[in-house]
Amino acid sequence: MKLKLNIDELTDDFFTDTRLLGITATVKNYQFCWQLNHMLGYSFRLNPEIEIHLRRKERSYFFPVYQHEVKNSFLNHYLYHNHFDGEYLLPEFRHMDFLWLMKGDFVDEESCKQMVQTIKSISGVQMVAELTNEKIRNKGHLVF
Repeated sequence: MKLKLNIDELTDDFFTDTRLLGITATVKNYQFCWQLNHMLGYSFRLNPEIEIHLRRKERSYFFPVYQHEVKNSFLNHYLYHNHFDGEYLLPEFRHMDFLWLMKGDFVDEESCKQMVQTIKSISGVQMVAELTNEKIRNKGHLVF
């Protein structure tokens, strides 16, 4: 008997109760995290265990993921760097430098709006937009 992993189902489960922001910014990822931590009181840290590895054209690409766990909550924030060495984690959003995934608990509209406003106020941030699941063609690339 052969068992087949249903990737679409796995991906759908991963994205249940999530919100995703796309961010265009002219700052390095470590500087951006520092500013987020400073302005929001977060503690984004690089999590090498969930780094995304993609293989394209016989080359390996590594996309770092920063993580912040909300105390006394199931909510986690993940900040992906969208490009590495000329490749994109989500090619459909090449103009986005960072992808911010909120996962594990419900994030209400008001909290999300306040977060977007704070991110927009960071020096070097040019754009912040919420990305809906329907617009994301390569959702599986964000699953760790």
